[in-house]
Amino acid sequence: MKFARRTLCLSLGAAALMPLASWAQDWPGKQPIRIVVPFPAGGTSDVLARLISLKMTEKLGQTVLVENRAGNAGNLGADLVAKSPADGYTFVLMDVGNLTISPALYKLPFDVIKDFVPVAMVGYSPHLLVVSTKVPASNIAELVKYARANPGKLNFAAAAGMGSAPHMAGVQFARRNGIQWNYVPYKGGSQAMTDLVGGHMDVTFNGMVATYPHVKAGKLKLLAVSSAKRFGELGDVPTVSESTPNFLTGSWQGLLAPAGTPPAIVAAVHAEVQRITALPDIKEKLQSLGLEPSHMSAADFSAWIKAEIPAMAQIVREEKITLE
Repeated sequence: MKFARRTLCLSLGAAALMPLASWAQDWPGKQPIRIVVPFPAGGTSDVLARLISLKMTEKLGQTVLVENRAGNAGNLGADLVAKSPADGYTFVLMDVGNLTISPALYKLPFDVIKDFVPVAMVGYSPHLLVVSTKVPASNIAELVKYARANPGKLNFAAAAGMGSAPHMAGVQFARRNGIQWNYVPYKGGSQAMTDLVGGHMDVTFNGMVATYPHVKAGKLKLLAVSSAKRFGELGDVPTVSESTPNFLTGSWQGLLAPAGTPPAIVAAVHAEVQRITALPDIKEKLQSLGLEPSHMSAADFSAWIKAEIPAMAQIVREEKITLE
């Protein structure tokens, strides 16, 4: 697709009156498209955004930039996009934390449901349930038995802090299995892994990329994965749901645009994300990151967000989770 550049001096009133088809047919023109990543460079969201931006640039013949706007647990960058023009030139790659958990923990200056339109669920990565080599458990049954016999003895490393996806995974697992452990917040997964390997922490749920190398090195014991079914190269490792039915946690990464973005543009970008994540080299890269592409439609993505927000809010409320 190659279109003429949309004149930037249009007034907001004129833009509002412009027919939708006319507005969308000139996209993307010569104006750069930006994907805002509300986290520092180097993380999963950043890696995904850069893979998408590179392939979109090649296909559209138009520059697609990645802009890191970290701060306030991803909410700073999300707010920037929520308040950006709905013209198809600004998108945000958000993760499960600021999509579904932040609304229950923060007084946000935006509404995830009202101020964004879901474009594409990009990928999913399960958590790994791991324990220190000092913990006398080699499977979930042994972990649950030990934790129940020793309430409050085990320390759970909440990578990325209280209210993060790993923390919420630990909360859900403990609720479902009737156990108690102490939650210790961390600012990031790196230090949490260091303390777990060193035996200062006992257990955690954490992403594959940061966790699996320690498992392969024999420094942590892998008990289960949090995906709905056995996952990729970890096919011999049981899922949590095999012993705790319907347990599903992990990291979901989704692309969203400001509310009001023309449906034709949303559909075009959704199709482009689906094309990109199906490319052999991208699939191989995602697999190396412990991610699997999502084939969820934009409508299903929207429904998922609307269902997850109240579900997470209920857990936050019942467990009295607050920010440290």
